[in-house]
Amino acid sequence: MNDRAAEASTGDARTRRETESGIEIKPVYTADDSPDALELPGEFPFTRGPYRDMYRGRPWTIRQYAGFASAEETNQRFRYLLERGQTGLSVAFDLPTQLGYDSDDPRSVGEVGRTGVAIDSIADMELLFDGIPLGEASTSMTINAPASLLLLLYELVAEEQGVKGDALRGTVQNDILKEYVARGNYIFPPRPSMRLTTDLFAYCAERIPKWNTISISGYHIREAGSTAVQELAFTLANGIAYCQAAVDAGLSPDEFGARLSFFFNAHNHFFQEVAKFRAARRLWARIMKERFGATNPKACALRFHAQTGGSTLTAQQPENNVVRVAIQALSAVAGGAQSIHTNGFDEALALPSERSAHIALRTQQLLAHEAGGTDTADPLGGAYFIEALTEELEARAWELIERVDELGGAVAAIEQGFVQDEIEQAAFEYQRQIEAGERVIVGVNRFEEAQSEPIELHRLDPEAERRQLERTARVRAERNLADVEQALADVRNIAGGEQNLLVPMREALRARCTIGEICNTLRDVWGMYDAQR
Repeated sequence: MNDRAAEASTGDARTRRETESGIEIKPVYTADDSPDALELPGEFPFTRGPYRDMYRGRPWTIRQYAGFASAEETNQRFRYLLERGQTGLSVAFDLPTQLGYDSDDPRSVGEVGRTGVAIDSIADMELLFDGIPLGEASTSMTINAPASLLLLLYELVAEEQGVKGDALRGTVQNDILKEYVARGNYIFPPRPSMRLTTDLFAYCAERIPKWNTISISGYHIREAGSTAVQELAFTLANGIAYCQAAVDAGLSPDEFGARLSFFFNAHNHFFQEVAKFRAARRLWARIMKERFGATNPKACALRFHAQTGGSTLTAQQPENNVVRVAIQALSAVAGGAQSIHTNGFDEALALPSERSAHIALRTQQLLAHEAGGTDTADPLGGAYFIEALTEELEARAWELIERVDELGGAVAAIEQGFVQDEIEQAAFEYQRQIEAGERVIVGVNRFEEAQSEPIELHRLDPEAERRQLERTARVRAERNLADVEQALADVRNIAGGEQNLLVPMREALRARCTIGEICNTLRDVWGMYDAQR
């Protein structure tokens, strides 16, 4: 480093800059901050991308998240997005569905269809994908505690369309561990929940081999207030727990590892986010090779979906969110995401309107077709700043993973409250910085305006809940009660043993049992998790 660069790199205490992860940013970076050589994309440890030619071979999947009211309304939004160039489906489920309650359960009142689509039985799933050929679609489902049930419904609807399981493509989130630390939408205790996860791994290996059996989610960890380092470390620590559970169940890391995927947040600091995605691939390759002995390159190459940061959207001056979303999405592109969702600019106020969903979709298309997003692999690779950040994030995340290991792994660390406490402290510090004006949020704590231009928000159809309740009542009235009772008894018996639960659950759904009925059967056997105990 020459004298001028050395002097500039020291900076001044009055102008000190750092990311929310506490990584100090120097005024200038030089070749001394960058590795001497980089591997090519598609080569271990996949820092520069899981595929050699990246988007020139296959552009990222534009997978806009959608779901509200009933299956009919969500089907209409799917068709709207597909007609305008969306390349993959992504399903949002309402809170009762995520918690394994039917729409007519007393605990569901006021929540049916509010944060996603309500799915109670196969009748709803048939309407959700009406007219959408599942043999051609790639579908992601953001569902966790009852993930296996939603995947089985998808398989049954595909079967009705004449589509075999080996033709189905997509992802089910199926990441229950992050629910205990970041989101709270769990049902059962951690250990039986892990059994459901690994049962799904084994089931898909046999019947739905192209399906990504889990999307290990850092997104919600970041939404809960974590730093980028914590998002990396806790997500990968959860991934280690899932892999260990699968190995303990007799599954091969080279086989199940190739079907794992990840889900990360694309947050505000563009450069840190690009480096985070690169560090994630490098860390995971090391974990799969050194810890689990994987030799299959596909099992070592981390693939991920990215969504722009919901918690970064502001109700003040909501049009600013259009710019935030574009910058965040560009970080996912430069970081090598395999699929991307861009948020609607109005989502701090309501579910996205058709107009805001349209703008969000066009944002991705502009990045792909006008901004050069698909031209070259790892476009920022070799940049001094990006390489230094990548190495720093990797090192700090690895230290935190080792702390989780010392506590006995992710499940034990969650049970002891360690992960939750770390995230809460980070969230508190971030909010303190905003309120103190130390971290600028445009339109919120600087450049405020007394009034904002009014925008038209999406309004839910007040009749949607009534229609949903009526459909579920018809399902209950028209099915064979003896078949239902026998199917639920089979689920109960297998839940108390060690066989794969997805087989009896599939037959229960085929007999038109509801998601709530099956989850209640499992509640009777396993109990419910209480975080306060």
